[in-house]
Amino acid sequence: MIPSLREWRRNRWLRLYPLPEKLWGETVRAVPMLDPYQPFEIERLRALTTVFLHEKDFIAAHDLELNDAMRLRIALLASIPILNLDLDWYRGWKTVIVYPGEFIHRREHTDAMGLVHRWEEVLSGESWERGPLILSWADVEASGQLDGYNVVIHEAAHKLDMLNGLPDGFPPLHRGMEVRRWTQVLTAAFDDLNRRLDAGLPTDIDSYAGSHPAEFFAVISEYFFELPEVVAEEYADVYKELRDFYRQDPLERLSPN
Repeated sequence: MIPSLREWRRNRWLRLYPLPEKLWGETVRAVPMLDPYQPFEIERLRALTTVFLHEKDFIAAHDLELNDAMRLRIALLASIPILNLDLDWYRGWKTVIVYPGEFIHRREHTDAMGLVHRWEEVLSGESWERGPLILSWADVEASGQLDGYNVVIHEAAHKLDMLNGLPDGFPPLHRGMEVRRWTQVLTAAFDDLNRRLDAGLPTDIDSYAGSHPAEFFAVISEYFFELPEVVAEEYADVYKELRDFYRQDPLERLSPN
């Protein structure tokens, strides 16, 4: 079969621009969540990371000095959700903007009465539909430490969610996955989380997941990769849906051989 132009170009990048061994090894070792990954998975991540670096433009904001090691870490973390998917799942956007730390986003909304409301939000990451992926470098450094927090995976999940429209916690599903089941399972978990939060009951899932279905999908994706046992214990059916969607089983990686 003759490869497409995209495949030819990606294979050429992999052949001509291999990642430096020392820098790659240091980057992987600095991300504890990758410790249980098999060698073939690390090699797959290396290929995805290499192509990601060539297909996406990185822009530093607020005088941040963005170097190769920083770009590599971001590209590696972004490649984790699509390990068994494809870089085409990140189609429709080109740019990664990196701030030194949390950044302010000014928002504006006109209500039904015509009144304009303006406010500011302090963010660690943001994804725009068909626009840039925006990250705080301080939060990128804090990601991948097996504590359930991963700003890159969070924003990458939003990008996947937006492939079929506005973010709503419903990304395009694979053939064989049932739309009704996905909707029922994630909606039930979202409602249960909010019930527990409203009642002051304990939960191991960050409360931000209860703010919107899109945020539930993004946050639960962070936990799926960082702390899969938490998702499996709290919401076993959600774990199964994410396992089928991402085509990965993080719990299986943690099982002894």
